[in-house]
Amino acid sequence: MSNESADALLSGYRRFREGHWAQAKAEYEALATEGQRPHTLVVACSDSRADPALIFDTAPGQLFVVRNVANLVPPYQPDGRLHGVSAALEFGVKVLNVSRIVVMGHAHCGGVNAMLNGAPANCQDFVAPWVAQGAPLVRRVAEAVEPDQVEQAAEEAVVRLSLDNLRTFPWIAEREAAGELALTGLHFGIADGILRALTGPGRFEAL
Repeated sequence: MSNESADALLSGYRRFREGHWAQAKAEYEALATEGQRPHTLVVACSDSRADPALIFDTAPGQLFVVRNVANLVPPYQPDGRLHGVSAALEFGVKVLNVSRIVVMGHAHCGGVNAMLNGAPANCQDFVAPWVAQGAPLVRRVAEAVEPDQVEQAAEEAVVRLSLDNLRTFPWIAEREAAGELALTGLHFGIADGILRALTGPGRFEAL
């Protein structure tokens, strides 16, 4: 590894080994021996600016994180095909027994922009059909708000869509109804660092 990105990765790894690893070695050894027990499953966007572990300042073993374009949760569809998000949800809920699922959207989301304006021309194989899940909803939302509110309103709508889709999974709906699993919607502001929570129909409030 000798190019710029490789050098950055190796430098980061060395800092990790000399700093964080040296201080948390016992914790990692315990996690290796005892296994993970995360309390929360986070569905977040793959965007490099919105890292759940940094935002929530968590230690290894606390979060089970699923990241994809536009923090989308597809509806329950056990058809034998390849469903990465649904597989992670199943493992997190049924095996790890998380007590909360968080869907975290964020400002300036490229995936949501693709729902509004179409996927990039060179991303038609996978991105286009993926974001098509949310396109009808966000376009309806865009028609109902002022132009300067479209971006954030669409991002919030995708969080609500993913929460609705989570409830189509029977074993999620059952646990939520029994009080064993909580579902939370969040939106992170990249420029201001403010985290806002869904507190009611269509309403996000700063934490």
